[in-house]
Amino acid sequence: MKAKSEPTKPKNKKKPDDFFELRLYVAGQTSKSMEAFANLRKICDANLKDKCSIEVIDLLKNPQLAKGDQILAIPTLVRKLPQPIKKIIGNLSNTERVLVGLDIRPRP
Repeated sequence: MKAKSEPTKPKNKKKPDDFFELRLYVAGQTSKSMEAFANLRKICDANLKDKCSIEVIDLLKNPQLAKGDQILAIPTLVRKLPQPIKKIIGNLSNTERVLVGLDIRPRP
């Protein structure tokens, strides 16, 4: 897992509401951090294709960055765009819950 993953650029010009800007806050390369990143990558590849960017922020290297998004637990996924900001805490293993939490799928 890199400190920052390369953003995936949309191939077509899309409305901003179609593009997801995601930040995953972790603390080092722990098993939970690695699992959360792998789960997020799998969810994005299957559901968002070229409509998202993922930025991984390692709070061991940049602890001051936790304050901006009010991170209280890790790993935490923050959806910066589209608004409103949403947060999901945990290893992101429950795909359905993540999709609903990010408003990719409607609540059942």
